[in-house]
Amino acid sequence: MALHFAPLDARWHQRSSFVSGTTALDSYLQQRASQHQRDGIATTHVLTDSGDPARILGYCTLSAAQLTLSALQEADRQRLPAYPVPAVRVGRLAVAAAEQGKGYGQLLLGHAVNLALSLRQTLGVRVLVVDAKDTPAAFFYQRYGFIQTSENALTLYLPL
Repeated sequence: MALHFAPLDARWHQRSSFVSGTTALDSYLQQRASQHQRDGIATTHVLTDSGDPARILGYCTLSAAQLTLSALQEADRQRLPAYPVPAVRVGRLAVAAAEQGKGYGQLLLGHAVNLALSLRQTLGVRVLVVDAKDTPAAFFYQRYGFIQTSENALTLYLPL
């Protein structure tokens, strides 16, 4: 078994069978992800296994974003100009219910961080931001260094 990340390919990846246990995340992948990717709204990155590469083990979506300077914690505002902070947003992150507890969420988040860091080489990006769907999701992100914004306890960011 070898795990791989790939951009979502609606012709190849089996979106209809993906079930994470969260209806909104499942329906997004099944009904909107391809359109958003095609329209330049967000990119969807899927985690697959080489033994069954069409089956989606998990996914995350990324898009361009910005945070107001006041949303950052005081220590992270230092030396920044007084205009919105360029960011990459993790819009959605989900792992198939049958695959939960195997560390795939951590892998997906690491993939998102790596992509954001690589973007920083060619585009101004200061933070990776996420809107957690609930408090347990916020705790997940906090375990990996995400910080609550000053404005909203469920909006978190990771300085890059």
